[in-house]
Amino acid sequence: MRIELTRFRVREGARAKVDEWMAFLNENEDAVRETLEPEEMYVETIFHEVVDNVDYLYWYSVQGESGQSVNHSEHWLDKHHVAFWKECIDDTYPGEDLTPRVHMVPQRVEAAMVPLVCE
Repeated sequence: MRIELTRFRVREGARAKVDEWMAFLNENEDAVRETLEPEEMYVETIFHEVVDNVDYLYWYSVQGESGQSVNHSEHWLDKHHVAFWKECIDDTYPGEDLTPRVHMVPQRVEAAMVPLVCE
């Protein structure tokens, strides 16, 4: 299991587009959930922060080790996700991974976080 928290800087002037994308994700919860299983994504949460008038997004995720990358997905929502990323995330500022120090979750919850086996 991989646990990540990564900070990405939003391109200058892209805040409205970010707000639009977050609203879109919230309004399309069923489609979002369809993309989670192939990625072995058990938890994905996006946070927003403004520091010195610069917008940042933080992606927190708990996922399996061998999930499909969003970049290889054919799902229509993932294609929109990749387009959003290229338009709104500042690629001149490398993502910053925060280091997990402690992971606490009930054993029964962690045991349930396993890839879906398709037959």
